[in-house]
Amino acid sequence: LLQTSTMARNGIAKGKNSGHVTEQRERAVRPSRSKGKLGKRTALCREIAREVAGLSPYERRILDMIKTGGSSADKRVYKYAKRRLGSHKRAVAKREDIKAVNSKMRAKQAGA
Repeated sequence: LLQTSTMARNGIAKGKNSGHVTEQRERAVRPSRSKGKLGKRTALCREIAREVAGLSPYERRILDMIKTGGSSADKRVYKYAKRRLGSHKRAVAKREDIKAVNSKMRAKQAGA
């Protein structure tokens, strides 16, 4: 059985908090815990690539679907993205990404 870090041991051989009394150490965060986290450099590179290259054809189609809208636009966009990207998680992320691009474009138009 694993003992949780919140329970202090009481020095008695039997019982719930049994065991030798020791001081609980702070454990260093393992590098594997930060795996997959978006770094500043990667974010900047992706932003520049998006600026230079623009949207791919399927992303433009998603953007068009969002713009034309309708009541079931979200679902249609999701289904299309899922067919293109292969997984639920990627499709939802792409939909939100393109929505952000759309809102950014609209804000730019309103400001200029």
